[in-house]
Amino acid sequence: MLSDQSMNRIGLILIFFCIVSEVFPQGEIDDQRKLFYRNERSLGATLSSIGYGGSFRYSKRINFFNQRVYEAEISIIKHPKEIKTVNSWYPNNKRFVFGKMNFFFNVRAGIGFQRIKYKKIDKGGIAIRFLYTGGLSLGFYKPVYYEVFKSVGGMSYIIVTEKFNSSIHSPYDILSRASFFKGFDEIKLVPGLYGRIGINFEFGKRDPVISALEVGGMLDAYIKKIPIMASDDNKQFFPAIYASFRFGKIVDIKSETKLKYEEERRQLY
Repeated sequence: MLSDQSMNRIGLILIFFCIVSEVFPQGEIDDQRKLFYRNERSLGATLSSIGYGGSFRYSKRINFFNQRVYEAEISIIKHPKEIKTVNSWYPNNKRFVFGKMNFFFNVRAGIGFQRIKYKKIDKGGIAIRFLYTGGLSLGFYKPVYYEVFKSVGGMSYIIVTEKFNSSIHSPYDILSRASFFKGFDEIKLVPGLYGRIGINFEFGKRDPVISALEVGGMLDAYIKKIPIMASDDNKQFFPAIYASFRFGKIVDIKSETKLKYEEERRQLY
């Protein structure tokens, strides 16, 4: 089930897309030279119902309508119960997530296909493309450390750096989170697979430049549950909906390939 915070993030991106669609209305005839035989390189910034991340994608033309897609992505994955708080006795210190055992992120590398459904005709119009990708998803998690009050007898206390332990720690024992880099020498790898289905809306005015919004769904599946929180509801499977803003450019290709695609286009029209 999606948290309110996740739904708000997705909703903001969809509102942004609607505004962009109004700013760049269709209707003005595009008189620039069209690049029908195009390969593409793009970067993407993604918000999902379970986290956020960034990606690189290379799309290689197969024919007039279809592209083969190669992608690499890194994402930070959140547990639904991650709620930041502060120690009420020391409210000016760093916020922390009580009960978080591990920081989790993944690296995806995959291949897939993208098909043009509606091509952009008017200047400022929108092209619609469908895509699906899948491949390897490598999950990495490292322990989270906290700055904790520890009694040394009587009314004396010291501050120590410890991993979270649900049997001894309470929100009042924890002063703040420790350094993010603490625990990287204890990182663990969990292999898995992922799949993605999406719809890509390209709305850029200049044909060589790619500006697009992509929305869709994806699933990461690992060989075991990922112990993010000190609770019984940690997951092995991570379904999510996502929205991604992509920007990049069309990459020119060899002359003989251009001629081949131009001939295909003439036959189609």
